[in-house]
Amino acid sequence: MSNDNKNKATAPATSDTAAPASNFLRAIIDNDNAAGTYHRDGMPNVITRFPPEPNGYLHIGHAKSICLNFGLARDYAGRCHLRFDDTNPEKEDQEYVDTIIDSVKWLGFDWNDSPEQGGASHLYYASDYFDTFYAIAEYLINAGYAYVDSQSAEDMAANRGDFSRPGVNSPFRDRTAAESLDLFRRMKAGEFQGGEHILRAKIDMASPNMNMRDPAIYRIRHAHHHRTGDKWCIYPMYDYAHPLEDAIENITHSICTLEFQDHRPFYDWIIARAAEGGFFKQPVPRQYEFARLNLTYVVTSKRKLRQLVEQNIVSGWDDPRMPTIVGIRRRGYTPESIQLFCERIGVTRSDGWIDYSTLEGCLREDLDPKAARATAVLRPLKLIIDNFPENENVACTAPVHPHHPERGNREFTIGKELWIEQEDFMEESVKGYFRLFPGNKVRLRYGYVVECTGCDKDENGNVIAVHCNYFADSKSGTEGSANYKVKGNIHWVNAADALEAEVRLYDRLFTDANPDAGGKDFMALLNPNALEIVKAYVEPGMKDVTPDTRLQFERHGYFVADRVDSAVGKPVFNRVTTLKDSWGK
Repeated sequence: MSNDNKNKATAPATSDTAAPASNFLRAIIDNDNAAGTYHRDGMPNVITRFPPEPNGYLHIGHAKSICLNFGLARDYAGRCHLRFDDTNPEKEDQEYVDTIIDSVKWLGFDWNDSPEQGGASHLYYASDYFDTFYAIAEYLINAGYAYVDSQSAEDMAANRGDFSRPGVNSPFRDRTAAESLDLFRRMKAGEFQGGEHILRAKIDMASPNMNMRDPAIYRIRHAHHHRTGDKWCIYPMYDYAHPLEDAIENITHSICTLEFQDHRPFYDWIIARAAEGGFFKQPVPRQYEFARLNLTYVVTSKRKLRQLVEQNIVSGWDDPRMPTIVGIRRRGYTPESIQLFCERIGVTRSDGWIDYSTLEGCLREDLDPKAARATAVLRPLKLIIDNFPENENVACTAPVHPHHPERGNREFTIGKELWIEQEDFMEESVKGYFRLFPGNKVRLRYGYVVECTGCDKDENGNVIAVHCNYFADSKSGTEGSANYKVKGNIHWVNAADALEAEVRLYDRLFTDANPDAGGKDFMALLNPNALEIVKAYVEPGMKDVTPDTRLQFERHGYFVADRVDSAVGKPVFNRVTTLKDSWGK
């Protein structure tokens, strides 16, 4: 989101959707602030939260939620909490907690108050509130709002009904509060096995909203929790815990994706019942929903991403082809480009698809003014300048960045043998081809003008070296260079001082724009050309490149020194993106 107020709604909204789609949450907040809805002594008017479950790695869709929640809090001088919804111990692990914390920090956000505000941390866990959740559950039982159900899972599912027929009350729905409370306490004490009993809210089994048909709020799980150990063997359901966490933390605007819209009535119901019992005071949080990010050529299902990892389709969760935040970070994306992307696509209440080229465009826009330039030859072919002096290497320079002369020049040399791109030579030219072919002249970028004289071939007829002669008075930057008018201009590196490097040419993981839609077999849509590894030569200054350094290899695109495998003196470069959209057609 932007740091200024230019995108905030300027007119009052009468409903969640009255403002333009990209502004509807700002309109809601503006209205609440104008009405004083959340004015409380010493509390911000806007408190949001980002509440991931620590059961996997975050992906680009989560990045949208992170930027939205933290961005709104920042723009309205509020705060955003980072909260782990760790209510499912069988699938959660400290590894995921650590990577989520690292990902949020990398994106540029912080959940701590400023030093001027006292520096308090707003990092929370659902497990911080397990005692409170339990106390509220006992209150709900005593107040007649909950009961222990002893049906089998199969009977419970059958009696729930469906969208065409109402549910059927459980035969245990009319248990006395005392009996349910006794069973619930015995559940907590570990007397029963998983599935023997469950605690349900007592609402309406005939409700047209399936989420209101006596939803489960506590289940038995004899599982070790990564924070509370073996203290608990009953755990709250997400739909029960989530609204209570928001209320405990005084969240003002609980922002979820659209799949939680039908859950909102229960969100409001459980907070209202707990407030009735004196656990919370008004004003209480309200939930608002926005459309999740649907990005072409990407799958974001945790199950499918895990399948890619476990079947070794990719090298791990941080494989640069993965849409995980650790993956796109290793690919070379910047936090600023992700923030720009999230701002540019806006926030709507209508599902739609965002083309992957929009994300790449934001990356190019961020990198172009920042990335130092360098030369790399990715598919090397030897070029021999026959009339160049033996054992002589002439100094050349080029700007670190063509639009920022204050950043200085990079230095390299030109000698008798060079590396050029294979595609820069044709033995028999075609119309419109201005690079090397016998009899044609080209300029070696930042060097001399040369004229091609022929080539050498191996026994199979493959070109293994190109020969040329150079014009000694044609060096770039000298007075004589103006006397040479050529159409071709090619890049090169000196074989005498070039650095060998591994370059990984990454592309989109799928060939289909919507691999996750319509029941498609996403594994059958994998792009066989999603990764090509080449032995390249780069200019000598690249020996000092440190991991995570982003560069533009002139003509080829933007690259990053791999943060895992690259080392000083032995660089490994990942292609972040090409110079222009190669998938546009």
